[in-house]
Amino acid sequence: MRKAFYMIFAAVMMCSCGIYTKYEPQTSVPDNLYGDSLSYGTDTASLGNVYWRELFTDTLLQNLIEEGLANNTDYKSAQLRIEEAEATLLAAKLAYLPSFAFAPQGSVSSFDNQKATQTYQLPITASWELDVFGRIRNAKLQAKALYAKSIDYKQAVRTQLIASIANAYYTLQMLDAQLDLTERTMASWEETVETARALMKAGQYNEAAVAQMEASLHGVRASVLDIKEQINQTENSLSIILGEAPQKHQRGKLCQMQLDCDITVGVPLQMLSNRPDVRSAERSLESAFYATNQARSAFYPQITLSGSVGWTNAVGSAILNPGKFLAEALGSLTLPLFNKGQNVAQLRISKAQQEEARLAFQQALLNAGSEVNDALTAYQTSHAKTSIYSKQVESLQTALRSTKLLMQHGNTNYLEVLTAQQSLLNAELQQVANMFIEVQSVISLYQALGGGRD
Repeated sequence: MRKAFYMIFAAVMMCSCGIYTKYEPQTSVPDNLYGDSLSYGTDTASLGNVYWRELFTDTLLQNLIEEGLANNTDYKSAQLRIEEAEATLLAAKLAYLPSFAFAPQGSVSSFDNQKATQTYQLPITASWELDVFGRIRNAKLQAKALYAKSIDYKQAVRTQLIASIANAYYTLQMLDAQLDLTERTMASWEETVETARALMKAGQYNEAAVAQMEASLHGVRASVLDIKEQINQTENSLSIILGEAPQKHQRGKLCQMQLDCDITVGVPLQMLSNRPDVRSAERSLESAFYATNQARSAFYPQITLSGSVGWTNAVGSAILNPGKFLAEALGSLTLPLFNKGQNVAQLRISKAQQEEARLAFQQALLNAGSEVNDALTAYQTSHAKTSIYSKQVESLQTALRSTKLLMQHGNTNYLEVLTAQQSLLNAELQQVANMFIEVQSVISLYQALGGGRD
């Protein structure tokens, strides 16, 4: 009989091995994660490993980032999520320990108008589930994965916050530069229009040409108002990110901006350790893995030990006074019989959710690689355009000077000067926009590589 018992117990333990399996971290990434056109070598160095203060050296921007990290509501909410997950993990750990309760009871009874009988019990009860089949263990490991996921979520919010503040700051610098160019061009055109009006009164210029100049001047004035409105909207957006009421923010000039960084992306495997969203996706996969193990453990018995100790004045039908010490112990085994179909359905659901988490993790990797490719390509393109725009602006400045000289000697008219001024303004605005795109691409690449970590 004992031998048969041991054989049954061994068979049960062999069948339950699947619920004790441990999650194995993902160590592979899709081929050419960054794209075929980008080479990354085997160096593990990456822009994402640079501390944000070393990348953003502008002290005004550093102050804004510090303010955002202290006041942003999304970042504070992420910290609260960590506290919630930490409490859940603590509860899962405490499930290993016995539970104790003090459950006093008292009663008064009388039969056929006889003297009332008063009884009492003052027990302390205890209950302890033996985790033979891993239900509690898998619940703890799942809670641990969710706790780690909450930390990754906070890091993702932090990275996004730093990038958003930097983008807003440099957007304001770009708009300031565009406003300065447009206002200077507007002042120059105003002088040109005044001169043209004077020449028209002297009979040396026609009204149609002057009207054309005035119309162009009005367009530039409208552009100045548009840029000022964009500055105000960006200021308000930055204030929201910083968790404060709308206000103006100090900033430097875009032409003085410098980002001292080595544009390297590192090997694709770093995506598993640097990107908080990729880590979070893997934590979800890990959590789903242990949830599936829990669903499997529901097919096995649940063994519980319980007992109580205390004082009572009632033992059977005898009335004992004063109370006597009472102790009892109980062991129970609960084996599912008629809810097997429900357990099978729950296991199927858990397996499907685990597969969904696996696909979500793969998609997170692909998204990460695409973002790195986009940001690095944008940086390379805008950096290559820098010298082109500089040469274009120089050429248009020369053309404007030559056109003005020709006009003074009577070989050209104000419309040609106006056209040259318009072309120069457009080129200068494009040059400023390209400078901003280059900065923005560095910020996007920094974020895509998981920069801004604690």
